[in-house]
Amino acid sequence: MMEDLDLGFDEQDRGEKGKHRRGAVRKRQGGSGGGGRGKTVLALLLALVLLGGIGGGAFYGFDRVQSYFVTPDYDGAGTGEVTVEIKRGALIADMANALVAADVVKSAKAFIEAAEANARSKNIQPGTYKLRKQMSGESAVTAMLDLKNRIVNGVTIPEGRTAKNVYKLLSEKTKIPVKDFEAAAKDPIARGVPDWWFKRTDNKKVKPSIEGFLYPDTYEIPPKATAESILELMVENFLSVTQEMQFADRVQKERGGISPYEALIVASLAQAEAGNKDDLGKVARVAYNRVFGEFPCNCLEMDVTVNYYLELTGQKTKTSGQMTAADLDNPKNPYNRKLKGLVPTPINNPGKQAMEGAMDPPPGKWLFFVAIDREGHSEFAETYEEHRKNEAKAKEAGII
Repeated sequence: MMEDLDLGFDEQDRGEKGKHRRGAVRKRQGGSGGGGRGKTVLALLLALVLLGGIGGGAFYGFDRVQSYFVTPDYDGAGTGEVTVEIKRGALIADMANALVAADVVKSAKAFIEAAEANARSKNIQPGTYKLRKQMSGESAVTAMLDLKNRIVNGVTIPEGRTAKNVYKLLSEKTKIPVKDFEAAAKDPIARGVPDWWFKRTDNKKVKPSIEGFLYPDTYEIPPKATAESILELMVENFLSVTQEMQFADRVQKERGGISPYEALIVASLAQAEAGNKDDLGKVARVAYNRVFGEFPCNCLEMDVTVNYYLELTGQKTKTSGQMTAADLDNPKNPYNRKLKGLVPTPINNPGKQAMEGAMDPPPGKWLFFVAIDREGHSEFAETYEEHRKNEAKAKEAGII
């Protein structure tokens, strides 16, 4: 009877030793022989019975039998982020091995089968890809065919860089002169920033600036890119991220009547002042409390606004200890830390977490904060007396 046992192989499968096959079980259509999924299940059951007949200790082999019929694969589009390099001349199997090593796919077989099932997989090019961990084979193939996930000529813009600093980074990578980026940025609306963003509720006049809208991320720069097209790409990314966050809608509904632009200014202040991402929301809350709360001058009193003006005017930035009285209270400085209300524009280009902190800050009546450890964590205080005690902790830790 054993020689009549059909485990779902055909004669062609038996004769193709050494060649890669799409799966150990071929799907058959029509005919009284049936085949297909029913025969696969029957084969698994028979294999289990045979192994069980040998003895309980033989069950360890069931996983090996099962993996022959069922390809190990993750479900869905994965999580997190990882970059994977595909070397020039790599075959599909080489790509699969690189993805397994980075835990993008569960098995080389999962990716190979998905690639064979997708006629466009031959278009996957060498280069560096931004992917997710633990993707299904099919999702990995789809992601690698999406050009936005391929970093060919990438430049990374860190969070919290000013526009002037961004232009310098872009120029170094692309060889496009800084002055071209400065010229392209003069009209942020032409670069894609909707005019409704430049609204304030504090009656201060707005002079549109691209500062704050150059979203920090890693960008693939096309070969024939211009200063205009690169800035437009960054603005488009900003609009996509903030729309996904519902930033403008939530700010208008939840932040007591301030505009999305004012919240973006606060996000940039938090990005500059917070020494640790854990404190971004709390620093945003301090900014709101100082300007719109019971702070005597309703001013920001933040040195980072002074440094922004220094950089904007081509001067060297300073530490708090280096700043003179003239620096701190310069009447010609529109970013003067003692002026009532928020500064005219964002002072850098904040990341997503800083914007989340400004959109939805934790509740608190804090008016002061100071860094107290080497990791940049701050202590927050409602009164100046409490703040002085926190400053003593910072001095004891050698932070200030």
